[in-house]
Amino acid sequence: MQAAILMIHVVLAIALVVLILLQQGKGADAGASFGGGSSQTVFGAQGSGNFLARFTGVLAACFFVTSLTLAYFASQAGDAPDAGIPDAKLVEQQNAADDDSTKSLDGSEDDVDNAAPVLEESGE
Repeated sequence: MQAAILMIHVVLAIALVVLILLQQGKGADAGASFGGGSSQTVFGAQGSGNFLARFTGVLAACFFVTSLTLAYFASQAGDAPDAGIPDAKLVEQQNAADDDSTKSLDGSEDDVDNAAPVLEESGE
């Protein structure tokens, strides 16, 4: 169900982009007075503005509904799967339970004091 809604959502997004790019800007009326007005005869005398604007609004409403539906599915999915990172409380409990402070989290002995590089001070 979620996959079908996601596919519809993607199709609606692509259709919205195409419809918005097809629409004419407000400054395009000046070009019609110089002979460019014949390109609007496909949609009638008023042009395609009314039809495309309504259809874009319907697609935008459907896109909004699918967005809310996908957000609902995502919220109901539950917690994220365990990525292997332990919880901070669990680490603190493990550290408190260990008597030997040289053990690392995986239980192995830690022989190295500090693996970080040390910067030497200059003798100036």
